[in-house]
Amino acid sequence: MILDKQTLKKLRWLIVFALLAFVVLWRFDKVVSLISSIGGILAPFILGAAIAFILSVPMGFLERTFYKLCKKELSAQKRAKFEKRLRPFSLILTLLLVSVILALAILVVFPELGRTISTLGKTIQVKLPTLLSELERLLSDNKEIAYWLNNINFNWEEIMQKILTIFQNGADFVLGSTFSIAQGIFSGITTFVIGLVFACYILIQKEKLQEQCRKVLYAYLKPAHAKRTLEVAALTHHTFSKFLTGQCMEAVILGSMFFVSMSIFKFPYALLVGVLISVTALIPIFGALIGCVVATFLILVVNPPQAIGFIILFFVLQQVEGNFIYPHVVGGSVGLPSIWVLVAVTLGGSLMGIIGMLIFIPLLSVLYTLLREDVYKRLAEKEHSST
Repeated sequence: MILDKQTLKKLRWLIVFALLAFVVLWRFDKVVSLISSIGGILAPFILGAAIAFILSVPMGFLERTFYKLCKKELSAQKRAKFEKRLRPFSLILTLLLVSVILALAILVVFPELGRTISTLGKTIQVKLPTLLSELERLLSDNKEIAYWLNNINFNWEEIMQKILTIFQNGADFVLGSTFSIAQGIFSGITTFVIGLVFACYILIQKEKLQEQCRKVLYAYLKPAHAKRTLEVAALTHHTFSKFLTGQCMEAVILGSMFFVSMSIFKFPYALLVGVLISVTALIPIFGALIGCVVATFLILVVNPPQAIGFIILFFVLQQVEGNFIYPHVVGGSVGLPSIWVLVAVTLGGSLMGIIGMLIFIPLLSVLYTLLREDVYKRLAEKEHSST
């Protein structure tokens, strides 16, 4: 039996795949450890790529805006210098804007959170005597409970000894883990700094990197496969960018609506709840509900009747946001039916937590778009062949 080159090539790749699968199954723990080590080494660069992708959205908007405003007023010679300096200027301005937004959020949230904790402490101090008196009245009315409590014997020496042992073990644990905690914080800061620098390099030279990737694809793949890979990459970038932009705008609008409406109806913690709703609304479907639960608890401690009013207000604003704002702001940015959005959120949350919820919606949207194109293409080919 004589085998042609194409068949031999397929057999060779099949043998390599079988050997790799055997090694993975045979030394599965070693493979997992190796992948974890490689992931730790590549973590700064993966983080940098993620930061670059997020920053590319506002940076691209600023770059296009400045270019449209200034290109008509500049001569050809000055325009070349302007285009050369526009990219670093847009990057620096984007970093400043993001830093200012984060600083304002921290300056707003932490003082408000401190006042909230202080108010809760005072509320508990005021209501604790009432609670104790109610408990005492309950015990006096139920003689069986009082008799049961009076007949409980406590070995105070043994209890104190156990408490001292717990404190000693806790102190040893804290002292023993201080170095590891400090090392983890230093490692996290180092990873973030390296990732941020790597992100800046990507954003400054993104056209050059795109051209290099294109050349690599065309060098190692067939032209049709390279072209299809670039098309999928462009679709992925477009879908993720639109989803990120729409989700952030929707979160800001929803948080502003809560702040304004709560201020009008004199609800407590209007600013804190508005910021909280804005942050949690970034999580699709379940995010705003998490903010509602936390906000309801805060209002319940201060004024229970207003907590009921806040729940009603929450559902009213959710209906307005879901029926009018979300379709126009986010709309079909991901082009994914509602049932698949729910599937994406469930799968992403199960596998990767909150980050998975944010990633899986545009990712599943890309897969859905590619599958839909392939289905329509195959149906068109079958109809053409049948005629």
